[in-house]
Amino acid sequence: MNSSQRFFLTVAVMASTVMQVLDTTIVNVALPQMQGELGASPDQISWVLTSYLVASAIMMPLTGFFSDRIGRKKYLLISIGGFVIASMLCGIAQNITEIVLFRILQGMFGAALVPLAQAIMVDTYPLEERARAMSIWGMGVMVGPIAGPTVGGWLTETLDWRWTFFINLPVGILSLILAMRYVPDTEKRLRKMDWTGFVLLGLAIGGLQYFLDRGNGDDWFSNNGITAAAIIGVTAFVLFLWHSLRGREHPLFSLKIFADRNFVTASIVITALGFGMYGAMVLQPTMLEGLLGYPVAAAGLVMAPRGIASMASMQMVSGLMKRFDARWIIMTGMFLSAIGNYMCTQFSLDVSAWQIVLPSLLQGFGLGLMMVPLTTIALSTMAPKLIPDASGVYSLLRTIGSSMGIALVSTIYSRETQMNWQTLGSGIQPFNHNLQNYLMQLPGASSSSAAGVSQIVSELGHQAAMVAMVNAYWWITASFVLMLPLVFLLKPLNKGAKPAEISE
Repeated sequence: MNSSQRFFLTVAVMASTVMQVLDTTIVNVALPQMQGELGASPDQISWVLTSYLVASAIMMPLTGFFSDRIGRKKYLLISIGGFVIASMLCGIAQNITEIVLFRILQGMFGAALVPLAQAIMVDTYPLEERARAMSIWGMGVMVGPIAGPTVGGWLTETLDWRWTFFINLPVGILSLILAMRYVPDTEKRLRKMDWTGFVLLGLAIGGLQYFLDRGNGDDWFSNNGITAAAIIGVTAFVLFLWHSLRGREHPLFSLKIFADRNFVTASIVITALGFGMYGAMVLQPTMLEGLLGYPVAAAGLVMAPRGIASMASMQMVSGLMKRFDARWIIMTGMFLSAIGNYMCTQFSLDVSAWQIVLPSLLQGFGLGLMMVPLTTIALSTMAPKLIPDASGVYSLLRTIGSSMGIALVSTIYSRETQMNWQTLGSGIQPFNHNLQNYLMQLPGASSSSAAGVSQIVSELGHQAAMVAMVNAYWWITASFVLMLPLVFLLKPLNKGAKPAEISE
């Protein structure tokens, strides 16, 4: 394959990657407008997000099976085409039932796009250029969570919420045309479906995703539905392990991928990174728009440097990996991310835009240094025939890690806000001289007037939320520090070695 063919192949698979990853976050800011037009309750509209995540997570581990069964190229074309059609159906949905159904289809077809792109990039680029390939793939994976809220907010404000789905059509069609022309096919292999394993894994992933996505809003185990989802998820996962370890001839995916130490360690790290990587992405827009009063467009501009820094470091990292041990690059990224999040623990309600941008640059630059070498190492010693299975499982664990990170940070933030409200509120009483001095600076306000009470309640809520946010950033900072020892479990990347041949 010459350089021009490789370029168009890269454009094809990365366009599909960006399209799929973008859809995990682009819809979030459009939910209020969507809820009003479709006549849905707050609980119902949340299923627009949950249904997509659950369907995508369930189908992701099947990437290797369908790639073998029908060929990688055909599976990629079916996935892109199905995703584009489902996106169009979401855009013309007339009620909440229709859009949830179409989002399930969108998640099912889009599930394989990221792992297929990863597998195709690994196979297309030679080992000495694999770091460069993974940097391109990493940019596609990172651009969605970073750019999604900004793009979604702009489309919703200037056009309509339906355009958060219609935007997929030109991108998807371009990806489909290029993929038909430039993506090579792979040899088909006879492989039977392990239906029992599929059902058990689907229940496990579905229960876990539901638990993580809805748990904070429904108060975790105090809600019967959340408790049931957790029990179903854990039970199904245990049964899946028991079923798979019985040595079936046709497993859902090859368990031999877990014999690779680099893959297992990288999978643990990428799952743990979800807390720091996606947790901060949840906190920043909440702070900018909810506490500091930034408009959506301005908030997007303040958050943009994080993504720019990530893409810049991803472009640099392939060259750095030729000169330095990839493990030290990962550790540098963790250290920079820890410093960036530590700087966020100094925030207050008087924080300036520049004080927010600087730690964001460090966080973004650090994430770029981690993602590329980690993904490269994960598949560096994997047998070529196991790469599709490994890519699917790796992407699944990254998705679950992001869900866990969002759930944990959201829970910490909401619980801390409640506790801080009680703690700070105990000082709100008529004999507090500081309170009286504060109210004297406000025209027409006193502790007994409606204006004064309203001002006190508003300020108390903002201060409680800001302290909670600072505490959440402390947890995120600690998570990066605690992950550092895991890097030493990775084997160094041997640039001259070829992936080990593992017989099936």
